[in-house]
Amino acid sequence: MATVRIPSVLRKHTDGAAKVTADGATVGEVLQAVVAAHPGLEEQLFDGGAVRGFINVYVDDEDIRYVSGLDTPVGPDSEVAVMPAVAGGSGGSGGSGGSGGSFDPRDGVDG
Repeated sequence: MATVRIPSVLRKHTDGAAKVTADGATVGEVLQAVVAAHPGLEEQLFDGGAVRGFINVYVDDEDIRYVSGLDTPVGPDSEVAVMPAVAGGSGGSGGSGGSGGSFDPRDGVDG
């Protein structure tokens, strides 16, 4: 079974669980299994069968948008990370607003 990491903002739909497991050969199948077990997540993750634009999904640290979308293969030991997009800026400082560090999809998903 794949492990699906749930961000804190969505854990109210998983009874507080930071990780859930689900079967599926693709990320779409895995997410549908998660939604079947935790129906409150469907509205949060999907819009018309597609992943909502502000939700980023990673399989083993690979952004599914750059692989095969919901058809991205998932292995039994894969980790699927669901991450809401984070908007930010420079705060008016005129700088780039970035910290200079690299993005890790696991940041902000404890557990």
